[in-house]
Amino acid sequence: MIDVQRLRVLRAVAEHGSFNRAAAALRLTPSAVSQHVAALERSLGAQVVARSTRGVTLTPAGRIMVGAAESVAAELEHAKQQVDRLGSGRTHLTIATFTSGGRLLLPDALAHLATAHPGTVVHVREAEPEDSLPLVRQGAVDLALAYHFDGPLPGRNAGLAWTALMDDPLHVVLAEGHPLAAREALDIAELAAEPWVLGCLKTETYLRRYAERAGFAPEIRGTTTDYFFARSLVAAGIGISLIPSIAQTPQMAGVRTVPITPPTPTRHLGVATIHRRNNPQAGTLIRALQERAAALDEN
Repeated sequence: MIDVQRLRVLRAVAEHGSFNRAAAALRLTPSAVSQHVAALERSLGAQVVARSTRGVTLTPAGRIMVGAAESVAAELEHAKQQVDRLGSGRTHLTIATFTSGGRLLLPDALAHLATAHPGTVVHVREAEPEDSLPLVRQGAVDLALAYHFDGPLPGRNAGLAWTALMDDPLHVVLAEGHPLAAREALDIAELAAEPWVLGCLKTETYLRRYAERAGFAPEIRGTTTDYFFARSLVAAGIGISLIPSIAQTPQMAGVRTVPITPPTPTRHLGVATIHRRNNPQAGTLIRALQERAAALDEN
């Protein structure tokens, strides 16, 4: 049988990248960490980490075991929460969400949840996907309303179930008097000479990728972590911006939104939960989110 404490130690080694840092986080000695990992390797008959002067990296077997460690930790945390709730007699549901998705999708879904499961105590935490998905794996939240761009979900996804909700294309936002503001659609190559304002720091990587394909490097004039503020800077003439559709409500005076011709940069929205976990309240909320997303797609 695999020792849960050894899995916990391996998980810390994977997170911190060295025995010394994992030992400090776990309040153990580096020798104790090394012994736990060695014992795990003996029990498995396989090497789980590759040691070098630059630290340690996971082997394929190690990655499998870290995924298992995260699933075990999440299940133990979930069980603890259930035990804690037995005394209160009330059901709790903890949700992590990114800002724009939570603002547009979550309120109606929460109202539906309250009708279907009265008395459920809801907790909401604002978090970007790179932070919220680990919270789901760890059992700290029941589900995460999240998104990803091209490619897989960010980070390790072992044990996570992903329910797709909707695609959220990014559009160009220009000042009302901009010469291109009246166009029905724009090729991103037409924007090579324009200065840019970022409404989300992760958008920069995405913008640079599309700009590189079009043969230019964007000039960044403004950086924010708020799409509304970014649109305000666009209206003030600082530059243009690349903003997801759902982040463009409420409408703002002084700006115009123009779609990008295919291939259109797009966020993919969905809900992450622990695979195979039965949670009626979470299921109700996900179905309500799907209905809300479908209604937005129709508009």
